[in-house]
Amino acid sequence: MLTLSLLRHAKSSWKNPTLPDRERPLSTRGMSDAPVMGRAMTERGLDPELVLCSSARRTVDTLDLLLPELKVKPEVTYKDALYHASPEDMLDMLRAIPPGASRVLVVGHNPEIEALAGDLIGSGPKHMRDRLKEKYPTGALAVLNFAAGLWSSVDVNSGSLSLFLTPKELRGG
Repeated sequence: MLTLSLLRHAKSSWKNPTLPDRERPLSTRGMSDAPVMGRAMTERGLDPELVLCSSARRTVDTLDLLLPELKVKPEVTYKDALYHASPEDMLDMLRAIPPGASRVLVVGHNPEIEALAGDLIGSGPKHMRDRLKEKYPTGALAVLNFAAGLWSSVDVNSGSLSLFLTPKELRGG
């Protein structure tokens, strides 16, 4: 079985409107939410073996704050192509993962990360699927399981949504 975790970067800052979009840092809330999501992943046994992360500053910063909270040190690959990649392009990236890593984390952006989740989910609790469709907030994590043994076999509607978690839930609000 394969497990794919899709993490939208934590809340970013808009304080400096002259910064290019790729260079926007995390807000104070984003800096506190990212480690909380890392701890939640570890508590739920979701430590990834491989991470694919967009090279934008807010995704890199999110991952930098999340990684120390994990029990294992995954292999990390930063990909320029993940910055606003289409869901189809992200699926191609997943399919290109060689055998060996059964737990993968993708750290990306909306609306693309939400669209990829929507494309891949074929089953799972209706209330979680409905929440994900309603809103995929910053810092949110969707976890999908695939019966396939190889990433090259992952296809649209082949995943089962097992978790949809937001920082707000973990903060109790």
